[in-house]
Amino acid sequence: MGARRWARLCLLLLAALTLWVLLCGHHRAAQGPRTPSLLQQEPPPLEPGGVSRDAGSHGLSREGSVRRRVPSKYSSEPSKGEPTKEQAGRCPQSLVSTVKADPRFGKLFRFRIPVLMWEQHFTPDTWDRLKERSVPYGWQGLAYTAIASAVLLLNATANSWLVDRGAFPAGCVRCAVVGNGGILNGSRQGKEIDAHDFVFRLNGAVIKGFEEDVGTKTSFYGFTVNTMKNSLIAYREYGFTQIPQAKDLCYIFIPSDMRDYVMLKSAILGSPVQEGYDKGDDPRTYFGPEASAKKFKLLHPDFMHYLTARFLRSEIMNTQYGYLYMPSTGAIMLLTALHTCDQVSAYGFITDNYRKFSDHYYEREKKPLVFYANHDMLLEAELWKSLHRAGIMKLYQR
Repeated sequence: MGARRWARLCLLLLAALTLWVLLCGHHRAAQGPRTPSLLQQEPPPLEPGGVSRDAGSHGLSREGSVRRRVPSKYSSEPSKGEPTKEQAGRCPQSLVSTVKADPRFGKLFRFRIPVLMWEQHFTPDTWDRLKERSVPYGWQGLAYTAIASAVLLLNATANSWLVDRGAFPAGCVRCAVVGNGGILNGSRQGKEIDAHDFVFRLNGAVIKGFEEDVGTKTSFYGFTVNTMKNSLIAYREYGFTQIPQAKDLCYIFIPSDMRDYVMLKSAILGSPVQEGYDKGDDPRTYFGPEASAKKFKLLHPDFMHYLTARFLRSEIMNTQYGYLYMPSTGAIMLLTALHTCDQVSAYGFITDNYRKFSDHYYEREKKPLVFYANHDMLLEAELWKSLHRAGIMKLYQR
């Protein structure tokens, strides 16, 4: 009971902080013109220099020697799991083709941006550049040895891509991203969700007892260490007692702070966390006893920077609490899928009529959606609606 009361107290304090941020934002808006929507203009970079031109390069040739960077605004060669024009041609209904034909989103999407960080991306140039950006967009204030000791363990080809396109030589890769919104309660979307090739879930993904509504299949589980641990505390009473575990399931680490790199290192090595906030934790408790390096994926800080700058640049960033802001876990997972799969369907995400539903689908009593200071859920809702209208993804609504 103590842990539950503490979690609820934290939620109340964060809600109060959110109200203060919103009041500050309204006051600021009254003093000057509103910042144009990200969907209406090409946004400036979050940091000077924006996304590095070498961000997508693996850095090594097949022979293992250092290769020359190709002068490109975002990257040189796409990674194995990235949609390309050739792959879009094999999938006539690919979202890549739809994006390229759209006058707004065609300017925002950059499919050559690297989604994942792995060993071959960890170069001296990358370190020098990213150490100037704060997390989750870089490594400012983080120790080189701590970052290197984690990233260099991601040294298998499987760490560089989410989807092995070799398994889909002549077909479209269909992905479902399942949020935890109350709209899914009674939706009976389980079979449709499980029919996708890959299913992304996140945070407090309760399945038992809700199979008809949310399905049972999980291919990727996305989280920060903070959101994972908070979910295990806050949603334990609803049945979320452990994160999903399965032989073919992969874990997507969102690099929100040092905790994620430290936990990632320990998870790959299969040893207790040796330092920091989570010291003493056994990662096998979360990821299972047989977790291997290929099961772990780490989102690239450049990808985080790109998502925020181009798709979800919130006005919260212009307030004194802007340092708290980052896209929600659900938004990051959905945008990750949109840069990985040929067709994407989103379930359990915020829609215009969100007030009709509880915050989460597994709550026994209806609870209103709470807007926290570190996310901009209404901005995210506008993005999902726009992507749905453009035919780039399918948003479940009711």
